[in-house]
Amino acid sequence: MPRAKHRPPNSKSGSPPEPLDSKSSKAALNAFFNSPHARRLKAQICDIGRRLWQREYVDGNGGNMAIRVGKDIALCTPTLVSKGFMKPSDMCLVDFEGNQLCGTQKRTSEILMHLQMMKQQPKAAATCHCHSPYATAFAVVGQAPPACILPEYEIFCSVGVAPYRTPGSSETGKLVADMAVDYNTILMANHGVVTWSHNNIEEAYWRMEIIEAYCRTIVVAGQLGKPINTFTGPQMKELLNIKQRLGFVDPRFPDAVDQCIDATT
Repeated sequence: MPRAKHRPPNSKSGSPPEPLDSKSSKAALNAFFNSPHARRLKAQICDIGRRLWQREYVDGNGGNMAIRVGKDIALCTPTLVSKGFMKPSDMCLVDFEGNQLCGTQKRTSEILMHLQMMKQQPKAAATCHCHSPYATAFAVVGQAPPACILPEYEIFCSVGVAPYRTPGSSETGKLVADMAVDYNTILMANHGVVTWSHNNIEEAYWRMEIIEAYCRTIVVAGQLGKPINTFTGPQMKELLNIKQRLGFVDPRFPDAVDQCIDATT
């Protein structure tokens, strides 16, 4: 269950006094890119990259992240670098068309998906993509995990499934971005998972932990040979009320009384 005292600091706090966008001068963009605020965000991305790698949510050079830092600009991870071994100096600054504005490494090849999500969902402050095994297993079969079983999952995640298209393509970005209006956790068929947060990259990462742990629990529970207990409609409605108060999206708002009927079939 959510605890306010554990809520991470908002990554948008401490932003530069002058709002930046892709039309800002090169000098202004470089100054921001090398500012203490940007360095903190870069370090946070590297820290989360290590956690993704340590938990085996990514392999090879897989996975990517982005943080909105202006009207139409974002910090993002580089391509062809293991998420477990990134350095702050590897980060890139891009505009919302994918053009690289700052950084010595080349930006991630999947940046268009992150940017299209941010354009389609104005609340998205940060995005995180990886290939965590249990959640990706559900993505491979094209199925969202059953609902109405664990409160943390119901409160923090709203899960949809996007059809497969070539990774990094604008078509993939559009399909995922369209779903980001109603869902903050999207299973990408035959590919992986992407999450977004209206608060910060830490919360987007939390959703990765929650969806992966939940999918693993569902798989293990299914092996016990007993029916899985689910919430009643009123119990589910109470959880969705909490979710709505926290500002999280869910297409089931406002009525969830019938959401748990045959939820695990």
